[in-house]
Amino acid sequence: MMADNTTLSTLVQLSRELGNPANDYAIQAEGNTSARIDADTFLVKASGYSMRDIDEAGFVAMRFKPVLDILDGPTLSENDLKAALNEAKVDSSVQARPSIEVALHAILLTLGGAQWVGHTHPSAWNALLCSRCAEQAASGRLFPDQVVVCGPATVYVKYTDPGMPLAQEVRRQVQNYIDEYGITPKEIVMQNHGHIALGQTALEVERIIAMSVKAARIMLGSYAAGGPNFLSKADVSHLWTRPDEIARRKLLVR
Repeated sequence: MMADNTTLSTLVQLSRELGNPANDYAIQAEGNTSARIDADTFLVKASGYSMRDIDEAGFVAMRFKPVLDILDGPTLSENDLKAALNEAKVDSSVQARPSIEVALHAILLTLGGAQWVGHTHPSAWNALLCSRCAEQAASGRLFPDQVVVCGPATVYVKYTDPGMPLAQEVRRQVQNYIDEYGITPKEIVMQNHGHIALGQTALEVERIIAMSVKAARIMLGSYAAGGPNFLSKADVSHLWTRPDEIARRKLLVR
């Protein structure tokens, strides 16, 4: 099934917003985005396109099953992987190649429970993720709105080679998160790499990234002032389950 015009146009708008230089989330051909079309297919940004000025031609419709099957099969050579991903396209005649992170997006749109995904490299987050305190910086919550918008915790992934190895490691860490919290995550950070937002709408993806980048800036400031003072686990749990915050969280998705 091909994507309807609304899904594709919304994905273009989301990508351009995430690629807006004023946001400092991604520049040039950095980052990628995706959206579910239906139970079997999804759209993902094509390799080499800049999100700042991307249009409809910058996305490829892919089938979930053959992409996910690659992760559990034998390691493929570069040429064999290229051929397998071409066969996984909804239309194999399309010349654009899917992002190197296509399998990562397939996982996040299935196991991760997302309908929309935005992967960026914000300078504020990467300043932390490229530091010696990367894992600690991702280990807690600093203020209530961070909990409400970004969830009770962040999935942290140690540096892994982009492509299939990264997709496999993200799958393991997302499953660990689900096992621990009983819900799917809203954000993932990857050491020496970048940030991922998982949303039910394109607007939610934008809001998660904006709030998470604010948190990263505050985190940087907290290290300059002696180190972060994280909210307690009890306070985080209370904030996440408060009826008024649940109602507000639902509004933020719209």
